[in-house]
Amino acid sequence: MTTGYISVGSNIDKETHIPSSLAALRRQLGRLRVSSIYETEAVGFVGAKFHNLIVAFDSELSAKEVAKLLRQIELDHGRLRDAPKFSPRTLDLDLVLYGDQVISDGRLRIPRDEIERYAFVLEPLAEIAPDALHPISRQSYAQLWALFDKRGLQQHKVFPDWLSNPEMAAAIDG
Repeated sequence: MTTGYISVGSNIDKETHIPSSLAALRRQLGRLRVSSIYETEAVGFVGAKFHNLIVAFDSELSAKEVAKLLRQIELDHGRLRDAPKFSPRTLDLDLVLYGDQVISDGRLRIPRDEIERYAFVLEPLAEIAPDALHPISRQSYAQLWALFDKRGLQQHKVFPDWLSNPEMAAAIDG
């Protein structure tokens, strides 16, 4: 079994798309471990605030199979493939880590460079896997977060109402 980590984000109908995507991930990947949810400003464009989190799972699937599954869940949630990179989105699912694998194969890049670049990926990752080591730098995610430049950071934990939904509690372990 390989432990994978998925970055989840949404700024369009996030109260619908995030819970629905977690349920879809649970059906496809089994038990999930979920970080807190962080509200962040849009990066690279002006738009509604995002909700971001990290989901951990264990799987026998290949990284390519997981990435394909994530693309389909995004499409099922109204994600437009032809939209600009920095634009509002119903759902963004990125496989950011898959065990200790280092992959650079077409669009599939693991570990994702967003881990060290964006607080909305690193902080929830450091929360859910503080002692895990980045496969290239070999620093723990807690260390990387401690060293992260937090000047001007506008990110905080949020507790949306849907978190208390019993179906969500059954779908996740986090």
